[in-house]
Amino acid sequence: MQRSQWGSRLGFILASAGATVGLGSIWKFPYVTAMNGGGAFLLVFIALTFTLGLTLLLAEFAIGRHAKVGAVSAFKKLGGGAWPLVGYAGVLAGFLVLSFYSVVGGWTLGYLLRAVDGRVMSNDPAALAALFGQYVSNPTEPLLTHALFMALTLGVVMAGVKNGIERAGKVLMPALFVLMLVLMVRSLTLPGAAAGVAAFLAPDFAKVSPAMLVDALGLAFFSLSVGAGCMLAYGSYLGDDIKLTGSALWVTGLTTLTSILAGLMIFPAVAAFGLDAAAGPGLTYMTMPIVFNHLPFGQGFAIAFFALLLFAALTSSVSLLELIVVLPIDEWGISRKQATLGIAALVFAAGVPASLSFGLLADYKLFGRNVFELMDYSASNILLPLGGIGTALFAGWKVWPAMRAELALSRPAQAAMRAMCCVIAPLLIALILVAKL
Repeated sequence: MQRSQWGSRLGFILASAGATVGLGSIWKFPYVTAMNGGGAFLLVFIALTFTLGLTLLLAEFAIGRHAKVGAVSAFKKLGGGAWPLVGYAGVLAGFLVLSFYSVVGGWTLGYLLRAVDGRVMSNDPAALAALFGQYVSNPTEPLLTHALFMALTLGVVMAGVKNGIERAGKVLMPALFVLMLVLMVRSLTLPGAAAGVAAFLAPDFAKVSPAMLVDALGLAFFSLSVGAGCMLAYGSYLGDDIKLTGSALWVTGLTTLTSILAGLMIFPAVAAFGLDAAAGPGLTYMTMPIVFNHLPFGQGFAIAFFALLLFAALTSSVSLLELIVVLPIDEWGISRKQATLGIAALVFAAGVPASLSFGLLADYKLFGRNVFELMDYSASNILLPLGGIGTALFAGWKVWPAMRAELALSRPAQAAMRAMCCVIAPLLIALILVAKL
């Protein structure tokens, strides 16, 4: 059976950017940056994104296109032996991420409904914090929105690469950027916004620590969707005429730009209204409604924002589900429809305890973390970096001739890329992980 392909380079870049931008840039980046001291973390994050992150993104694109199959099958086809374990670890990471990510996607859906009925339109930070707390601790509604979000993800993936994933990315990503720019401008013009910009951009190098480096590395991998094999799966649908290096730079640049725009959208509002930037996963949901309340037609902006945040979440969840679904399609010849339905049901079930972490299971903690936080930490800060090490070693040592042919780099760039894959990336990732442990 002939493998599906992207319809165009633009479609591939926008779909890949959709996979990387998502909630990692808009939901997670602002509060993780705040918890790690602002500007210093931002610099470390950008440095890791454009070195280790870009290297692994290129490696995944190249391995995927060369193998023309998903993560597990690519490591089996090109490497054999124990190499498929790297693919399986990536699929496990993707499964864990999608399980809790779908819960957050469901929150976005819930907040879209609250924007429509006007419940989010408030100037009172305490009232908004209470609204968020009541919603996520409810034992039933977040599970319902989690199920609806998984159903939306399932629908796009079942439609296929060109008619589902690519078509969605072409519409949703440009719309998201336009709205983010509008909201960023409004946030920057609020009284007291300058203090928020300073908190976001001014570097405090006293905050640099092994724990901060692990968080920056985990967020860089989470934001670029590398380490699990999502981008490898997307690369497997690439035609031979598309230049990988330029495409990877576009995706990395768009992801980083979105993270910075999100910071400039959230931090000034946080400072202007005296909120806590390190408030954790609920920051976006508790901060942005106050900004909307100070805009003409604010409720319309609130509806548009949460709708587009939902779409951004959807383009990322689609890439994660595609990563997992490709395994039974490539390995066991199961139809796309059957594979998507079965995997989506399993992901929903795994997300149930994550959803209940803020209510019924709030008191159940392991290593000081609830189920949601433990899934996030295990996937983002352990499994994704380990997957990154495996992918880099595979690209640099096992399949370098194929990598070199796929990337078509100049000799100096080839030498730098191979050094990154063989030694620098695995060593740096390992050192950061060991330092944290």
